[in-house]
Parts: sequence; C-alpha cells; structure tokens
Amino acid sequence: MKKLTSAVLLVPLFGLAVACRDEATQAEREKPGVLAEVSEKNVTTIRMEEMNWPDIKRAIESGFTTAVVAVGSTEQHGPHLPTMTDARIGEDVAERVARKLGRALLARTIAVGLSEHHMAFAGTISLKPETLLLVLRDYTASLARHGFTRIVFIPMHGGNFATVRQAIEEGRRAHPGIDVTGFTDMPGLMKLLARNSADYGVSVEVAGSHSGESETSMMMALEGRLVAVNRFAPGYLGPFGEAERKLMFEKGMPALSANGILGDPRTASAEKGEVYLERLADFMVSKIGAKTSD
Repeated sequence: MKKLTSAVLLVPLFGLAVACRDEATQAEREKPGVLAEVSEKNVTTIRMEEMNWPDIKRAIESGFTTAVVAVGSTEQHGPHLPTMTDARIGEDVAERVARKLGRALLARTIAVGLSEHHMAFAGTISLKPETLLLVLRDYTASLARHGFTRIVFIPMHGGNFATVRQAIEEGRRAHPGIDVTGFTDMPGLMKLLARNSADYGVSVEVAGSHSGESETSMMMALEGRLVAVNRFAPGYLGPFGEAERKLMFEKGMPALSANGILGDPRTASAEKGEVYLERLADFMVSKIGAKTSD
C-alpha cells in the first residue's frame, strides 16, 4: 500500500516538475534578448513567408537588414511550361542572390506583372503599370518600416523592368535613408542568357527569350514535374530586335508566335538549367552586391 501511495504521489510531482521546466523554458524564450543572436549558421530559412514575426524581428535586429524581392508574372509560357514560370525562376534566383549577398531575407515574391501582350493565351493575368507601381511602392514602404535598410528588387519578366526601374527611383526619393536598388539591365540579362546557352553549343535563336531552351532548362531544374516534355516544339526562331519587340508589345505575342514560344525547348535539360540559374544569380550579385545603385 505504501509503495502504491508513493507511486501515485510521484506522478503528479513529476508532472509538476515537467510543467515548471516547460514554463521556465518558455519564459526564457520570451525574455528580451534571448535568442536574439541570429547568424547565417543557425537560420534554417531566409524566406519570410516561412518565418513567424518574432523570428523575422530578431533576424533584422541581428543584422539581416537586406530584403530581396522577386518580381515575376503569371502568364503563358508555351504549351509546355506552367504560367508560374517567371515567378518560380525569379524566386529561386532571388533566394540565391539573398544567400550570396549575405545577411539578407527573401520577401514574398510578387507573382503577377505586366503581361498584356500574352493575354491572347488562357491563364495569363496582367496588371496595369500603375497597379504594379503601387504594389512596389507599398512593398518598399512596408519593408522600410520593419527596419530593412536595403531593399533589392529582382525582376524576372521583361515586361516588368521599366516599372521596377521607376519604382526604385521613386523609392530612393521617398526613403532617403534606405538603399532601394535592384537589377534592371534587361539587355545585360538577355546577353548573359545567350552566352550561357552558347557555352553548350545552343544558338541565340534556339535559346530564345520566352520558353525556349534557356528558360525551359531552368524550369526543368526547378519544377521538372510541371514541364510537359511531350509538347516540346519550336516557336518563333527569327531575329528578336527592337522592331520585333515593338510588334510583340503592340500586337501581342501571336503576332510573332502562334504557340507562345520564342525559341526552341527541344534541347533543354535540367543539368543545364542548374548551371544557368547559378550563373544568373552570380551575375546579378556582381551588378548589385557592392553598389548602392543599380
């Protein structure tokens, strides 16, 4: 009987000890300054959408004061790539850029952009330039209020570059204490993508500027299950200069390509895509890493 009484007493006492220990641990967690030391070694994610507000606050206070934002689109990418292509590639490149810059967090990707020239194809969602500009303004203001001292925009859709550039210029005037910057060199981006493909013996026409070998390779590396390889087909393979670009923006993509492709995806591969993504991130960091202007 004595043994039984002791055992009965032991259970609540043990439970009390566990509860007290848990309360003490929780109290330690809630103390100001506890766990405030955040470093690149103990951060498990830099994606703010996956973090809670206390961890974001601690990260900022510990020096993670750069916010990187991808600006993509939701638009057709031929019969073989998903409409998320620009947003998905942009998000991946932006995360690589953030890690390479160091002590940076990745803000939620802006997944819709200026895609009026793709509206002939189902699933495309397009914003007006003034709408995207307002979103970019509000992103900048929000991130600045939280304590970020550098905000880096990474557009990954050609139609967004001019508006992103305008938003950066306005952001610098509106927030003089904040380094609002980004990558806005569209010609430089196109030259890099062409060089990447050329290293594998792929012509600039086949690499393409929309859903060709280059973009398809990157999506195969990131989202292979969403790439319809059985639908690979060539698209427009002629010159793509200022005249063709003007025609596309004024008349829409069908004026150049009936299937929505500029290039030819048939030689794409995931292996090449990983190389392209890494080179793209390195290139962007080389342009924005140590500068306070684009």
